Amino acid sequence: MHDGNDFNFDLSPRDAAILKARVKYPDKPVSKLRDILEEEFDISLSHNRVNEILNEMRDEGVFSMRAVPNQNIFEYYLFQVSFHYSNFDENWERCYKRLLDDPHVMLFCSADDYHEWQFVAQFASPEQSEAWRHEFVREYGDFIAQIDKTAFPTVHKFETAAAVFDDLLREMGGEEYAETAEREALEREDTDRISVNQ
Repeated sequence: MHDGNDFNFDLSPRDAAILKARVKYPDKPVSKLRDILEEEFDISLSHNRVNEILNEMRDEGVFSMRAVPNQNIFEYYLFQVSFHYSNFDENWERCYKRLLDDPHVMLFCSADDYHEWQFVAQFASPEQSEAWRHEFVREYGDFIAQIDKTAFPTVHKFETAAAVFDDLLREMGGEEYAETAEREALEREDTDRISVNQ
């Protein structure tokens, strides 16, 4: 069992390997995914059983089937918020729910920092982001001691890579499903990536 951030699902190393394969090959039908599991992970299951396991994990909230828009449609901003603690008790819950429900906020977390709440939000333009921040401060100014905003003008990577599951697999005792560091290094060398500010 893996516990963290309210995640409480009895995830076996085999299930994590199946999830890793689904992330690595998101467009493959389950029948092809079954073949990949056999070839890459030595996991022999019927495609019906693979489908059942994926459905169980989706129903349990291990992953979701959501549309992910092209990252270039929006502009992204990191907001960092610190509090006036004298006004914390009467304001935090309303502000918290506001951020959870806000359609612009795509990632919201607590941090062990002066800025205890941090979130990434997406907007169609810089003007919209500034108007949103102005309205947010107007509504919660008695509660917020400071709000900093950092723009991300260019997004170079916007994905969950399948290889991130290897650390989880090793932690769970599923080393046989994890890729070796040498193979990962070779795959990185074979990948033609350019990182420039645009």
